[in-house]
Amino acid sequence: MLQNEKDIFNVLFEAVSEGVIVVDSNQKIALTNASAERMFGYEKQELVKRELSILIPQKYHATHGAHVEGFMKQKESRQMGRGRDLFGAHKNGSVFPVEAGLNPLEINGKQFIMALVIDISIRKQQELELQELNVQLEQKVEARTKELRNSVEALKAVNLERDIEIKKRIEAQNKTKNALKKEKELNELKTKFLSLVSHEFKTPLSGILTSAMLLGKYKLSEQQEKRDKHVKTISDKVHYLNNILNDFLSIEKLETGKINYKFSTFKISKVVNEVVYNANMLLKEGQIINYPENIDDYSMFQDEKIVELALSNLVHNAIKYSSENTLVDIKIKQDDKNTTFKIKDNGIGIPLNDQKSVFNRYFRAENALLTQGTGIGLNIVKSHLENLGGTIHFESEENKGSLFTFIIPNKAKQ
Repeated sequence: MLQNEKDIFNVLFEAVSEGVIVVDSNQKIALTNASAERMFGYEKQELVKRELSILIPQKYHATHGAHVEGFMKQKESRQMGRGRDLFGAHKNGSVFPVEAGLNPLEINGKQFIMALVIDISIRKQQELELQELNVQLEQKVEARTKELRNSVEALKAVNLERDIEIKKRIEAQNKTKNALKKEKELNELKTKFLSLVSHEFKTPLSGILTSAMLLGKYKLSEQQEKRDKHVKTISDKVHYLNNILNDFLSIEKLETGKINYKFSTFKISKVVNEVVYNANMLLKEGQIINYPENIDDYSMFQDEKIVELALSNLVHNAIKYSSENTLVDIKIKQDDKNTTFKIKDNGIGIPLNDQKSVFNRYFRAENALLTQGTGIGLNIVKSHLENLGGTIHFESEENKGSLFTFIIPNKAKQ
């Protein structure tokens, strides 16, 4: 069990391209990932149990300890160093600019800080280049302004050249502004993701540990029912963690282009039967799945597992985000080119402000934050469908339900 837990967190840490550093209440480094070690120039495990100050330039040591103690007392996530520049100390003695997001953690009653660190050397260099461009532009404008006194023709030429250069300046400023905005959004999203997934792993692992401890107390033969109950709890939670790890592996394969789709001809009813059978075990009291009509003659030449994955994800979401005594309606239509799947529920719906981000990786709507999930499933489904020439979209109203529709070609292109 301990080895499994270690593997889970290794996958999590190594999946993040930014540096992750976990510090205990004594300001000693408890854990780092490979990105952090590369960033600061250290070998694996070389930083563990070292003082955090080893990663901070000498001239900032005097004030850093007080900042960390203050954050420990406040216990709330925030961006570090607002209004001032932050720097990291490389093993070779060099200093480089960084950004850091801080998150408090409590594990087994002990306080920790998890820092997400980004090396912004390239961005700082771009800012310097933009400043240099501005200085050059101002010098050129000043020189051209002097030439205005000489002739009207020179005035026209200078104005034309100045307009072009101002346009370039505006374009450069807008480009940098957009890049900074996207970088900030990405940093906030990844910080939110780390906190979310830490919770998603911690809860089932605690349940597994509790059930394992209780199993040892039921030694009598007449207590077999209680033993079976805890064995099932362990099995269910391990299965849940395994699904999360499979999602991470799917993301890696999609990003690296290592997906090998397996195409075959199959009946759509076969996929629907499999999905509905598994979904029936998840239904809440009074929930009903409305089986699609007239699909016995539908078949397609596609990757059967991907079609099943897409339909299963949407049906399971419909069940998870709907209350008891509700209907999950599945409709399927096929023409000579495409097959259209529609999954409708009467659940909590998606807030209007969150709808633009539903297919973003790790995103979860505000009204779904207390429900188990990592925000990965819909992103994976969308990527697979688009790779196979399909599309997915939805309509939703908060507290009234959602309708998800995905369309996929009947015959895959090989």
